Amino acid sequence: MKNILAFVLLGAFLSACSSKQSNQESVSEVPTFVDPASAPVMSFEKETYDFGIINEGQSVVYDFEFKNTGKGPLLIGNATASCGCTVPEYPKEPILPGQKGTIHVVFNSTGKPGMQNKVVTLNVNTVSGSQQLYLTGNVIPKNK
Repeated sequence: MKNILAFVLLGAFLSACSSKQSNQESVSEVPTFVDPASAPVMSFEKETYDFGIINEGQSVVYDFEFKNTGKGPLLIGNATASCGCTVPEYPKEPILPGQKGTIHVVFNSTGKPGMQNKVVTLNVNTVSGSQQLYLTGNVIPKNK
């Protein structure tokens, strides 16, 4: 009896997970194993952008430019930020060897006074499998 109950619960859990995933935005499949000899390489001009000092409520917009210096097409499966106040946009199409691309990032400082270190993590098909980018700076609080 316990085994039957466990199978029913497992089936319900797996069903809920698969239906939840189908409601999310489609994400490109990124291979889990990449041959280093033919792998793409993400080469950034700058991996950290220091926006300096801004007033609370201002937005910071920055484009992280990169080039695929590897031998295979670069695929970006997803880009996530460490906070909902930071929104990354990334190319959905493959970046061929020698081509350039941009990761567009917007940070909204509303409600975020003080020193900031926002992290954007990219899920990519490079040898490491991920790439991190950083926005740093200081937000001067509003006078209340």
